[in-house]
Amino acid sequence: MPTDATLPARARAGDELRQAALEQFATVGFAATSLQQIADHAGYSKSSVLYHYASKEALLEAATTPAIEKLEVLVAEFAAGRRSDAARGAFIARFVDLLLGERLAVHLFVSQGHSLRGIPAIERGNAAIRVLADAICTGASLAEQMRFGVALAGATYALVAGATFFDDDEMSQLVTSYSDDDVRAALIDVLTELLIPAAGR
Repeated sequence: MPTDATLPARARAGDELRQAALEQFATVGFAATSLQQIADHAGYSKSSVLYHYASKEALLEAATTPAIEKLEVLVAEFAAGRRSDAARGAFIARFVDLLLGERLAVHLFVSQGHSLRGIPAIERGNAAIRVLADAICTGASLAEQMRFGVALAGATYALVAGATFFDDDEMSQLVTSYSDDDVRAALIDVLTELLIPAAGR
């Protein structure tokens, strides 16, 4: 029977495995990532991964569900409320905070959601994005719909691209050059330009 002393280590291992899985899934791709790669990346054995998670899909569910739950709440509140430019501006700020806090998970279901159909957590994420698209794009022109797609995919991609396209020295230089507040302000500015008509800014 586990003692209280062993529970934190088990919980920590689960957290570390989820984080390693997110990093691998977001940068290498879900299909190209093996449980052994996740174990190696996290510094655990493959049997440790399987002790905590029955499958790669179960690990994906555990890794993405917290971000998807936050997105569902945020989108439901926006969709139910007024869709004025002011409401859109408030939503953008909250959405950027979600992106910054959950960048890997959001990038994963935005960029790979189509290829991961059938996995319940990803289906929930896709459904939340559809609700958001309906709330923002209902009655919108094709150009406005395209702006929404570019804004969403572009923001998630930009926050994760560094892990893929920069070497360690370049990445550390970028991280030290810009504070989280700088990144947040820049993302809010860009998404505002894309999602709020000029007359409403």
